Amino acid sequence: MPRRPPTPKVKSLFGEAAPESKTAAATSYRANIDGASRGNPGPAAYGVVIRDARGEIVARLKKYMGRSTNNVAEYYGLIAAMDYAQSHGVRAIRVESDSELLVKQMRGLYKVKSADLQPLFERAKKMSQAFESFRIDHVYREQNREADALANQALDETEGRAASPASAPKTDATERSSSRRVPARFRGGVLYLLEDVGLPDGTVVEVSIFPLQKP
Repeated sequence: MPRRPPTPKVKSLFGEAAPESKTAAATSYRANIDGASRGNPGPAAYGVVIRDARGEIVARLKKYMGRSTNNVAEYYGLIAAMDYAQSHGVRAIRVESDSELLVKQMRGLYKVKSADLQPLFERAKKMSQAFESFRIDHVYREQNREADALANQALDETEGRAASPASAPKTDATERSSSRRVPARFRGGVLYLLEDVGLPDGTVVEVSIFPLQKP
């Protein structure tokens, strides 16, 4: 009885697709990182928010670093996120940062010219290669608010001020009777608030501008 010829494999227009990594998909964590420096260089800190595969927050990390730049703080945030993941047995991680410089350096699109960043880059690169799956993406600052708030909380606490209202439970009475620090972005001649302040229409507020982050 003649044998039936084997069915040829069908290729896509773009070649054979790479096999999906079920392990990476099942254990992938997401880390949002941010670094802040008031003065750049000046008092600096990082903030990190880590979510598990279900999207639930499993860690909030923040640390004051002393006098440094926001780029150095960004790298320390990245290293802290990967250190947490590795120490908790996470084998796949996706990092999101609003620092275009850090993301493109980690992707090999930008060279690392700063002597301060070079050792941090090398350490971060080596750590990233230990994961079964590592990915880093650039996001807009509006998508990175929680990590940004943590970095600024670390700065506020070190400078002896009350922690940022973004982390404290709020009540209607508190919002009406106390002042609040709300992050905002100036674009196209308009000041956009990056938090829902919940104030009634017609409320008059006083705005003090202290640029805390790079444009």
